[in-house]
Parts: sequence; structure tokens; C-alpha cells
Amino acid sequence: MATATAGVLDRALDRTLIGYSRIGYAARCRLWRQPADARLDGKLVGVTGATSGIGLATATGLARLGASVRLLVRNPERGETAQAAIVTQAGNDDVSVLVCDLADLGSVRRCAGHLAAEPLHVLVNNAGVLPRRRELSVDGIELTLATNVIGPFLLTQLLVPALSAGAGGGGGVIINVSSAGMYTQRIHVDDLQMEREEFNGVTAYARAKRAEVILTELWAARLADRGISVHAMHPGWVDTPGLAESLPRFRRLTRPLLRSAEEGADTIVWLAAAQGEAIGTGGFWQDRRRRPTHRLRRTQESDAERALLWAQCAELAQI
Repeated sequence: MATATAGVLDRALDRTLIGYSRIGYAARCRLWRQPADARLDGKLVGVTGATSGIGLATATGLARLGASVRLLVRNPERGETAQAAIVTQAGNDDVSVLVCDLADLGSVRRCAGHLAAEPLHVLVNNAGVLPRRRELSVDGIELTLATNVIGPFLLTQLLVPALSAGAGGGGGVIINVSSAGMYTQRIHVDDLQMEREEFNGVTAYARAKRAEVILTELWAARLADRGISVHAMHPGWVDTPGLAESLPRFRRLTRPLLRSAEEGADTIVWLAAAQGEAIGTGGFWQDRRRRPTHRLRRTQESDAERALLWAQCAELAQI
């Protein structure tokens, strides 16, 4: 009876925006019956965008579980500040910094070369941007797509051998941090870089987050026979520096309802430590439970569009 009641409450929260808030998190975490997070001692993990917000909270949570943590960051000085904070808070000094600017394919390749030197157990693709105006990366790719999709696509593809080696030790997990905003958009494979319409940063971001979820499902199918599990998740509404900078009005209006970075990161850390056979692969998660990938019929993509998305990502990533 308790399990049934918990399921009803969870579904009710999932159908309302309140489920994305700190209230939704507080209600759901009381229903969890999972055991304490497994230890990650001896496991190597990489986290992009780990200098603040959800990325920093994720790296700290993984370090607390004993993981060897690599902070994949654009700014090395901020990375070193985050490193010191994590070591102090987690009591784990096996934390180091690697420069990885996801909007620069050369930087991504150099970072992957360093990280692939040993078996990798967990890769968290967390970093993201929401620019207000259309900008291009150093490689000539629209910045939102470059940072949120193409850079992580290249990084992940280059790290598949290391993740496969990590899978032999019981790891091999990819976690892509998406956003509930993707529920409002479908993928536009005929104009991935928004060259044919007026640029809107929020729309570009939501489409990029939709792309991340589609790629998660495609990776899950492609990598299952290599022992690698792939997940996407959305953290809900989280009070982060990125939110304050990109959506200041939204933050002002919703601030009493926003989750902490640690609450937003909870499902990421849980997925990293969970037993793969128990949770499968290819799912879209929030608050430790799989969620639907579409709420609206108009956002659904065809198999042909999914295949074309993969092909265009490979072309733009130059692989």
C-alpha cells in the first residue's frame, strides 16, 4: 500500500510544475526506498562544467563516495578553486583539473587524450550555456549547439574505449544532464544552428537539451554490447550561477521554489553509483525515477530525424 501511495504521489508531482521545485524534491526523497549510495572507491570519473552549480555539487558528491574525480573545466583558475573546495568538503584529495573547453573541438580532443590514458568509469556531460544572442564557436558552430551538443558528442565518442575498459571493472556509465525545457521543443535537423529563423536563446537551449536526450537513447543502443550504460536526466529548477546569468527574471520569480545545487545533482550521483542491471540503460531520469521523454505529440521525432541528428553531430564534430 505504501509503495502504491508513493507511486501515485510521484506521478501527481510529475504532471505539475511543482515537481520541478524544491517542494517536489522534498516530497519525493521521503519516498525513496533505495539503500545508501554505493561506494565508488577506485573508480575514475570525469565531470564537465565542474566549477560551480550542479557540476560542482556532482563532483563533490562523487568525491564523497570515494571516486577519483577529474574536473573538466574551461577556466583552469576556477577549476583549481573548485578542486580545493571539493577536497576540503569531501575529504578526498584525489581530485584534479583538466582543461576542456567544449566549444573548442581542439580543446576537447586534447582533454580526451589525457582522460583516456586509463579506464574511465563515469562520464558526466554537465556543462552548458544559454547565450542571449547568436554567437559562433572557434570552429564556426553556433555556440549553444557547440557547447551543449557537439563538444560533448565528440568527448563521449573519443572516450568510448576508456569507458569500455571501465565497464570491465563494473563501471562504464555516461550521464547527460538535460533540462525539463526540452519538453517544449522538438529537434530541427533541417536547421540545427538556427540559421534560418530569428535566434532565441531559450529555444536554442531547449532544442539542444532535446538533442541530448535523443543522443542518449542512440548511444544506449550502440554501446550496450560494450558494457556501457547511458542515461539522461533533468535536475528540476535549480538555483545556480548559470540560471542567474541566463534567466535572471525567471530566477527572481521562482527563487523561493528553486532547488539547491546538491538537490539538483542528487540523481546524477545516484545514477553514477547505481547498479547498472537494476536501472537499465537509455532512460531519462528525474529524482531517481525514469520519466517520459515527451509530453506533447508535436515534439516527437521520426527515426529518420534521429539518424540525421547523429550524422550531423558526427560531421560537425569532425569524426
